[in-house]
Amino acid sequence: MENVHKKEGKYSYFEAGEGTPIVVLHGLMGGLSNFGGVANYFPPLGYKVVIPELPIYTQSLLKTNVKAFARYVKDFIIFKGYDRVILLGNSLGGHIGLYLSKMYPEKVAGLVITGSSGLYESAMGDSYPKRGDYEYIKKKAEAVFYDPKIATKEIVDEVFAVVNDRIRVLKTVTIAKSAIRHNMAKDLPKMHVQTCIIWGRNDQVTPPEVAEDFHKLMPNSTLYWIEKCGHAAMMEHPDEFNRLLHEWLNKVGL
Repeated sequence: MENVHKKEGKYSYFEAGEGTPIVVLHGLMGGLSNFGGVANYFPPLGYKVVIPELPIYTQSLLKTNVKAFARYVKDFIIFKGYDRVILLGNSLGGHIGLYLSKMYPEKVAGLVITGSSGLYESAMGDSYPKRGDYEYIKKKAEAVFYDPKIATKEIVDEVFAVVNDRIRVLKTVTIAKSAIRHNMAKDLPKMHVQTCIIWGRNDQVTPPEVAEDFHKLMPNSTLYWIEKCGHAAMMEHPDEFNRLLHEWLNKVGL
C-alpha cells in the first residue's frame, strides 16, 4: 500500500489506496494521524482513503464556521474529480459531514459519524481551558478517552499549543458558536443518506444519548456501540471501529 501526503493548490491531504473514496474529516483538535487505523485497514479492501487537512485555523473569521468548512470539502471533492464519496467524520468533522450531506447530497454515497457534534450544544466543551494551565489541559485531554493513557504527551502538547495561541482560541470559540448555530435536529429527518453511527459507550464529550438521538432522527441510520470507549473510537479501539465500519459498508453495499 502506498501512502502519499500531497499538496495541490490550496489543498493538503493524505491519500492511500485505489477504489471507492472514503473522505475522512478530522475534528477540532484532531489531525490526520487520528485515523491511522482507517488509513491502513481499508485500502487493501478496495477503498481509497483520503484525509484532507481542514482549514480550521487558516481561514478568515468569516469562513471559520461549519457551513464554510462543508463548502471547502465539497470543493475538494470536485477538485479531486470524485463523483460520490463516503464521508467519515469525528467530532466537528462529523458535523461538517452532516452539513455537507444536507447541502450537497448528490456528492455523498454514505456518511459515517463518530462522536459528532451537530445536536448536542456542549459538544465543543463546556469550559475553555485556562491559558497556561498545563495540568488542567492534560485532564481535559484525558477526559476525551475512556483510557486516559491514550492522551499522550504529544496530544496534550498540541492542545496546550492551541489554547495558548490567541488567534486559535478566538477561532475555536467562533467554531463552537457556529456548531450551536448549525444545529441539525430539524434537518436530519429529511436526510436519507445511508448513515453509520459508531459511538463510544463512555463518551463524555458527546454522551451516548446523542448517538441515540442521531439514530432516531436519521431515517437510514445504523447505530453501533463500542464498549469502554470515549469520544474518539477510531483512535481508542481502531480494530473494532474498522470491523464495524467494514460490516456496515458490506451491509449497505458501498
